[in-house]
Amino acid sequence: MEEELKEKLFKSSKTGWEDIDSEKKRDIYNFSNGYMEFLNKAKTEREFIAEAVKVAREKGFRDILEFEKLNPGDKVFYINREKSIYLAIIGNKPIEEGMNIIGAHVDSPRLDLKPNPLYEDSGLAYLKTHYYGGIKKYQWTTIPLSLHGVIVKADGEKVYINIGEDENDPIFTITDLLPHLAQEQMEKKLKEGINGEDLNLLLGSIPYNNKQVPESVKLNMLSILNDKYGITESDLTSAELEVVPAFKARTLGLDGSMVAAYGQDDKICSYTSFTAMMELDNVEKTAVCILSDKEEIGSMGNTGMESHVFDYFISEVLNKLGVNRPNLLDKVFCYSKMLSADVDAGFDPIYASVSDKTNAGFIGKGISLNKYTGARGKSGASDANAEYVAYVRNILESNNIKYQIAELGKVDIGGGGTIAYILANKGVDVIDCGVPLLSMHAPYEVTSKYDVYSAYRTYKAFWIAS
Repeated sequence: MEEELKEKLFKSSKTGWEDIDSEKKRDIYNFSNGYMEFLNKAKTEREFIAEAVKVAREKGFRDILEFEKLNPGDKVFYINREKSIYLAIIGNKPIEEGMNIIGAHVDSPRLDLKPNPLYEDSGLAYLKTHYYGGIKKYQWTTIPLSLHGVIVKADGEKVYINIGEDENDPIFTITDLLPHLAQEQMEKKLKEGINGEDLNLLLGSIPYNNKQVPESVKLNMLSILNDKYGITESDLTSAELEVVPAFKARTLGLDGSMVAAYGQDDKICSYTSFTAMMELDNVEKTAVCILSDKEEIGSMGNTGMESHVFDYFISEVLNKLGVNRPNLLDKVFCYSKMLSADVDAGFDPIYASVSDKTNAGFIGKGISLNKYTGARGKSGASDANAEYVAYVRNILESNNIKYQIAELGKVDIGGGGTIAYILANKGVDVIDCGVPLLSMHAPYEVTSKYDVYSAYRTYKAFWIAS
């Protein structure tokens, strides 16, 4: 009797793996294989958007600027400076009734090259970096690194760079001090053990024509770059070059249950939401997918969600539906619903002291809902209302999707934020809804394959809800 009552009244604490058969497990593993393959092709925001555009066009999406008029069923996108994209499928219902929006971000913590990066010291050539987003600097030393990005010459010609991913490519690294001489370094606080100005990428060591003259190693590096890409040192000042781990996304664990990869924050939610949209055709409410940039540094800039470019995209949709009028954009947002698709901090038993175990997200237990993020007294959070939490719960439970409701660590420990508040400020109902992640912001992050698949199912179910 007591066990029956517990079954009825308690929330389930089982992992998702306990409820699946061999066929469903095979689906989960196959989906995760596609996810890992995509991660290996798209480690930066530009690479992700380029791959997304390719797939979207294959699935019948077209640039909104190619349309004179829109009708229900039309599939459109708008590319924002090669670093973010907004996609929509026009619904059967009038857009004045609102949209179903899912928003993720495609940027991840990394190292960016400085505008004047190349220098030589003591017979070694280096590239200076400036870290992007919240990182633990010591994690970026003594690991294999690759160089990705674009160099734009003064005449506008673009040169795309990807060095270190192919097995035949060289890789790069950032050196660290040997323990034999690191007594002073080891006495420092962890965050001070490696200085930001010391995150310099080791580039090469052979002098030009094997002659030891001033800056001959630097000259040799520039000569190699000029021969291969036709660039000079001045061209590096108008470049966006990113240093990312050269690790491949791999299956983790003897049971094959997890994914280890760089950049899963937030490419895991970007991939699952984008993939779900690619499988939609007719929808009742207009479905919108946001793949944004700059979230890791506050969503600022014209490719981040703080810009008005997304508003421009929706305004173009209204214009080409022939319904636009003053204040309609505001009305559409106020009637819209959104999942802010961003990762959650997975509970790690090794570091259990920073989490409230009863309000934490666990890997392998399904999608994680965060009613609010922010820090300490919910500072910076949008805090979804109870009615909307219930609405999302109903979608998940109706589709038999396992979920958990969590918050980001103990109250006074720290906190974080997403793009949720930006859309909430427009009047949209928003809740954070993503995958629990171990080692967030590290060069190698860990997720459960079960949760990856749960995210895909969640986002698809949300878009088709009327």
